[in-house]
Amino acid sequence: MNSKICSNNEKKIIRQVTLVGVVGNILLSGFKLFAGIYGHSGAMLSDAVHSLSDVFATIIAFVGVKFAKKAADQEHPYGHERIECVASLILGSILMLTGIGIGYNGFMKILEGNYDELVAPKVIALVAAIVSILTKEGMYWYTRHYAKILDSAAFMADAWHHRSDAISSVGSLVGIGGAIMGYRVMDPLATVVICLIIMKVAYGIIKDSLVKMVDTSCGGAYDKKLEDYVMQEEGVLGVDMLHSRMFGNKVYIDLEIEVEEEMSLKEAHKIAEHVHDNVETNHPEIKHIMIHVNPYTGK
Repeated sequence: MNSKICSNNEKKIIRQVTLVGVVGNILLSGFKLFAGIYGHSGAMLSDAVHSLSDVFATIIAFVGVKFAKKAADQEHPYGHERIECVASLILGSILMLTGIGIGYNGFMKILEGNYDELVAPKVIALVAAIVSILTKEGMYWYTRHYAKILDSAAFMADAWHHRSDAISSVGSLVGIGGAIMGYRVMDPLATVVICLIIMKVAYGIIKDSLVKMVDTSCGGAYDKKLEDYVMQEEGVLGVDMLHSRMFGNKVYIDLEIEVEEEMSLKEAHKIAEHVHDNVETNHPEIKHIMIHVNPYTGK
């Protein structure tokens, strides 16, 4: 979380991003639904369902971020950051199920093989695909911008939900265009391609959520960089252990440092406090670092 942003401004941004996502998706999905029905395009109908799922996705992201920003309390002394992981997991699951549902209908039409019986889409379906691409790509960059400011995994997942919709609309554009030109199979084929794209994005979101929920390490490169930083602190003669773990969109660190063995407890504690404050100040992603002090052995 960017420390320069006050709590009230955060709440305003969360409401604003949610409103843009919900209203934008409702209007867009309504237009795409009309274009899909009137324009006789299964690909555009699938695209409309995808946009409609974005409405629920944005609402879930809003709830997740709102609760994740709550301060720690007696029942949750470590805070509520993991609620965002749960929200992202739900978003990914919705996206996965949406992709499967979209792909099934198109796949069955391809298997039937009666392509000549399929009605050619109208131009309005093509227009809807273009409008969708431009709108959803804009919503992706908008949501992504504020997700970075809020350091929000749920809103970042929602941003990718918008991007997946834009990509699926590219598939719709190609499929509808091909079907209008006489290649009727292109419309249901586009539906299957949209399905695969959506499922790939969903897999990435679900994987990222699970990684952050099971105390996964930040990785050797991150740990080594932090260890080098700690070793530069005054009074630190060695690092015996450094364990990192992801906690939602934050990081917890367990650290053991070596100090001069003849040093008093008061002096050793002062060094540990200095390391603690410097690490948390200069690494905003670290929510808390627990430091244990060992005597320097010279090994």
